[in-house]
Amino acid sequence: MLPPSGPLAGIRVVELSGLGPGPYACMLLAELGADVVRVDRPGGGAKLFPPEKEALHRSRPCAAVDLKNPDGRETVLRMVERADVLVEGLRPGVTERLGLGPDDCLARNPRLVYARMTGWGQTGPLADRAGHDINYLGLTGALHAIGPKEKPVPPLNIGADFGGGSMFLVVGVLAALLERATSGRGQVVDAAMVDGASSLITMVHGMLGGGLWRDRRASNLLDGGAPFYDTYACADGGFMAVGALEPQFYAQFVAGLGVDLPGGQHDVQRWPEHRRLIAEAFASRTRDEWTAVFEGTDACVTPVLGLTEAPRHPHLAARGTYVETPTGFQPAPAPRFSRTPAEVRGTPRGPGQDTVATLSAWGFADDEVDALLASGAVVQSEEAQ
Repeated sequence: MLPPSGPLAGIRVVELSGLGPGPYACMLLAELGADVVRVDRPGGGAKLFPPEKEALHRSRPCAAVDLKNPDGRETVLRMVERADVLVEGLRPGVTERLGLGPDDCLARNPRLVYARMTGWGQTGPLADRAGHDINYLGLTGALHAIGPKEKPVPPLNIGADFGGGSMFLVVGVLAALLERATSGRGQVVDAAMVDGASSLITMVHGMLGGGLWRDRRASNLLDGGAPFYDTYACADGGFMAVGALEPQFYAQFVAGLGVDLPGGQHDVQRWPEHRRLIAEAFASRTRDEWTAVFEGTDACVTPVLGLTEAPRHPHLAARGTYVETPTGFQPAPAPRFSRTPAEVRGTPRGPGQDTVATLSAWGFADDEVDALLASGAVVQSEEAQ
């Protein structure tokens, strides 16, 4: 595990392990330089992947602690005393029942930023309900706006989980740390995916209120309604993405396509005809042939790459947008910093692989660690023996 070197070096984070958006947020914090330790239950929780392939667990060590054991709970509270941030993604009320809620932790460390990640938030009629990205997007209106006219299409799980959840939690943590520098006090950050996902479509709400957006799919400028902002199939089954919004880019697009599109760009009545002509043109050549046609232009036309193709694209390769890991290419940390670069600090760690080393690094004496191991309050996995 590489030592912290990014702009958050010196910030200590305790992560109560969960699924999806919480781990992603903590991965971001770790790769920005924070000293993050993932606290998982002995044996781990729900396993979607083998530990070595769980990309969201990279760049930070993992200690296995039994939070239902009084000594295990006290172990985490002692770590909280030395931490700047605690991140938890359990259902509302769970950490309170474990004795690790905001009041418990802030009593031990008034400067702590206690960051909570949930789908529905800590309050409201749905706060105690289960849900996933598709459910949170469904209530915000965002899912209603995505997809063809026939039905909404979930945008993977990047809309609510990672966009509305992880990113807003990280923003909240950084803002709370910045405010603490003035006040000297910590606080609770309530990051709800429904709140963040709603915020992400602020521009669409503005367009709707201004009469520039119709509340139905595939009928607007940015949702596939406009023929110059859509994807088109090519002769080989590949696709091209067209985003020729501005008139000067639209002119280059039409010139490269080599077809006559009657009427103006925003002649909505002719859009069905335009779409048919554009589709017929793209269907006449392969994706690579069309890529070559628009190479070097400002037509805003690019190939739609597969996940295994993207890391090899010349632009992404030149920027180092992906890094090679033992399990294949993965996205590199973002954004970039001129003096304190972020970096992937290590491969994913399994539950308890780093328990002894972590507790030692967080101030526990050897005999204390031995006693915790003997009592079962903490566990060191055999993988790290």
